[in-house]
Amino acid sequence: QVQLVESGGGLAQAGGSLRLSCAASGRTISTYGMGWFRQAPGKEREFVAVIKRSGASTYYTDSVKGRFTISRDNAKNTVYLQMNSLKPEDTAIYYCAATTGVTTTTLRTYNYWGQGTQVTVSS
Repeated sequence: QVQLVESGGGLAQAGGSLRLSCAASGRTISTYGMGWFRQAPGKEREFVAVIKRSGASTYYTDSVKGRFTISRDNAKNTVYLQMNSLKPEDTAIYYCAATTGVTTTTLRTYNYWGQGTQVTVSS
């Protein structure tokens, strides 16, 4: 099994940037599709970005396209989410997740989850 630990969250002003990291242990992430999801207060957890095992393909929810970038460093066993031009509506707990199956944008595909990191964007 793989264990995932997110870091890098915090408070940012609108228009600012944050970089989230997801450090994996237990197994190499090269065998997993990886994703970032988020959950705002009172809302369901939603897909943000996913990246396939090779890193060659990435997918983003429409609201973050052009602002967020997902990447992975299999050698460091880490996945990143660079978040630029942050908006107050990006405020949420951000979760890293791993799938042993097909890399999709669907939450139930993902077998392993981190504990989450809070991102708060002030206006």
